[in-house]
Amino acid sequence: MSEMAEAAMQTQAQTLKLNISGMTCAACSARIEKNLNKVPGVLGANVNLASEQASILFDPAQVAPELFIETVRKTGYDVASQKLELDIGGMTCAACSARIEKNLGKAHGVVSANVNLASEKAVVEFFPGLTTARDLIDVVARTGYTVSETNLAQIGEEREDLVNAYSRMKFMFILGVILNIPLFIQMVSQFTPWAFMLPVWIQWTLATPVQFVVGWRFYKGAYHALRGKAPNMDVLVALGTTVAYVYSVVLTLLGRTGTLYYDTSALIVTLILLGKMLEQKAKRQTSDAIKSLMKLQAKTARVMRDGLEVEVPLESVLVGDEVIVRPGDKVPVDGVIVTGRSSVDESMLTGESVPILKEVGDPVIGATINKEGSFRLRATKVGKDTALAQIVRMVDEAQGSKAPIQRLADQISGIFVPIVLAIALVTFIIWYFIGGVTPALIHAVAVLVIACPCSLGLATPTAIMVSTGKGILIKGGESLEQAHKITTVVLDKTGTITKGRPEVTDVERFSDLSEEQVMYYAASAENGSEHPLGQSIVSYAQSIGVSFPGASHFEALPGYGIEATVDGQSVFVGNLAMMERHSIEVSTQSTVRMHALESHGKTAMLVAVHGRLAGVVAVADTVKDTSARAIAKLHDMGVDVFMVTGDNERTALAIAHEVGLDDAHVMAGVLPGDKVVKLDSLKKEGKVVAMVGDGINDAPALAAADVGLAMGTGADVAMEAADVTLMRGDLGSIVEAIALSRATMRKIRQNLFWAFGYNTLGIPIAAIGAITPVIAGGAMALSSVSVVSNSLLLKRFGKHHF
Repeated sequence: MSEMAEAAMQTQAQTLKLNISGMTCAACSARIEKNLNKVPGVLGANVNLASEQASILFDPAQVAPELFIETVRKTGYDVASQKLELDIGGMTCAACSARIEKNLGKAHGVVSANVNLASEKAVVEFFPGLTTARDLIDVVARTGYTVSETNLAQIGEEREDLVNAYSRMKFMFILGVILNIPLFIQMVSQFTPWAFMLPVWIQWTLATPVQFVVGWRFYKGAYHALRGKAPNMDVLVALGTTVAYVYSVVLTLLGRTGTLYYDTSALIVTLILLGKMLEQKAKRQTSDAIKSLMKLQAKTARVMRDGLEVEVPLESVLVGDEVIVRPGDKVPVDGVIVTGRSSVDESMLTGESVPILKEVGDPVIGATINKEGSFRLRATKVGKDTALAQIVRMVDEAQGSKAPIQRLADQISGIFVPIVLAIALVTFIIWYFIGGVTPALIHAVAVLVIACPCSLGLATPTAIMVSTGKGILIKGGESLEQAHKITTVVLDKTGTITKGRPEVTDVERFSDLSEEQVMYYAASAENGSEHPLGQSIVSYAQSIGVSFPGASHFEALPGYGIEATVDGQSVFVGNLAMMERHSIEVSTQSTVRMHALESHGKTAMLVAVHGRLAGVVAVADTVKDTSARAIAKLHDMGVDVFMVTGDNERTALAIAHEVGLDDAHVMAGVLPGDKVVKLDSLKKEGKVVAMVGDGINDAPALAAADVGLAMGTGADVAMEAADVTLMRGDLGSIVEAIALSRATMRKIRQNLFWAFGYNTLGIPIAAIGAITPVIAGGAMALSSVSVVSNSLLLKRFGKHHF
């Protein structure tokens, strides 16, 4: 038996496995292993490079596992964490979410925990070696709430538990209303000449089921809250109504039937339940964004299997499958067209209503709609990897996040209920000495039921949930809050301001050939070219209806252009050096015109046919139609705009002037790695900087900016690095993103102002006896409903902002 095994037997040794990231070679694993073995209490450590895992045998009496993570990080590597999403039931106010968050945060191996009252979800980041999903689920269950792991395949579908809970709540409310009608009529009658009182036994009979059947959810919530030593809203409601009910019962049993409060306790329970029901209904509307996204998805797909076309459920489509898409069909999965052509409506992704022409080799996105033609695609992404699934996931994560502005509300929610209980006790004592038991009891009950910690907890998450999923994907509350502070936007030129592909802008003739004939020869010569400039000439000729044959001879001459034979005549397309090389005369006028085109940032290509200069074709990466208008709008919003590009200064300035930027706001000749340096220099000036890009080379700059905005038409890497993804490929989305973030932050501030203001004013008013418990209960119900309703006004935010 080895010494290690003996040691393990002599102590209560445990084995821990950690996933290590950042190792590149055997030296890495050896260094981590060496440092782990140095930690006191470690009986043996083994680091496997292939599985990227460390296995540690240790004595828990001598060392805490957290020290191993610290050791790995000090060695220069990281321990991979994992995220768990949980559906939580039974939360009634911000005190509930705060308590669950606190308990999860204290759990062994948890990095962070975020519990969202509005979406009724928790996101927990933890180290798999230190704890498990089961352990974390148990933590929530022990806190007194129902909990289950989120089914990622069902994101966007209404949770069955929430649907059932709403149905039960609705039934209980209707029952409460029916039982309350006689009591309510009795209460109202006291303010009329026809005042009457129901027999005491009828009042008692009507109020009892309301108190203990309709109001059972408050008792259940209060029990779990008190067991967890963190009182919440349920405690306030249960205590306040029970005091009024029990006081009435005691007086009834003593035969003193003068002033009873059966009607008060029953109405308060029903009113607060109404508030909870309306709140729940409004909260369900806040997640409409995800539900509408999920409805876009096709349910089935036609695929080729063993040479036959078969219809299969969407979940059965595999990467590499050949999928048939007919006119009017939804594209089932992401893929690349292998045969056929069609126009595809991508409005679900980009917001653009004009269908896009798709041909062989073009990518298509799942859930977009095929219009006229038929085509076949090869599936490249299926299931959770499709663009739609990623969008849904991103929206879901954003809705589950919190903005930093919510932290103060969370801190107050944690101590809110104990403070209210103390105020109610003081109110009772003071009024007892002023007017006796009855007014003391009534005013204390009013204090208990008017306090509303719910509105504090709902202020931020409901606004975030409504604002996400509008074609602008915001990663979370922090990104949203930061976006509204943006003072400076740095735009990458290629693919952001411009279309990112060269297009023919000018065709001029220098001979007796017409412009169409110049294009005929140029396109025929370039027909076999793979160069983007050559392809732009071919595309332009096709777009103006010029038919052209292929060249019988074609040769690319690097640094000069191309040489081809078309209809038996030699054709040259290239620069001045190309013409000089073949002794083709270029007039001074032609040279001046060529330079004039180049001064506007265009690439001018001379075309010579049969030894004579025929004309010039200018090609440029043209500006998107909306760029100039969007930049002007950003200026109107008080945002400073810069352009950064790797192009030369002449080309950069030509583009900048076209979109309304002056020379001082142009950064030309900037290499990808230097974009970060340029951003840092702006940040040092105190600016809140947003970077907008679409390419892989923009990813470092997007990550380095205060807010990174990626064009949804760009590279996956860019979107991963960004805080905000703009699904439309134009700059108008930036205007909308900033406007949306500002509108959302206004709503959050309004909600917090209302929530704090309501409680700050409401509790003292109840304490001085200015309102009855019934009015207090109604006000409490109105408070949380008004916060959610105010957030729902964000649904009006739309494209009219740009």
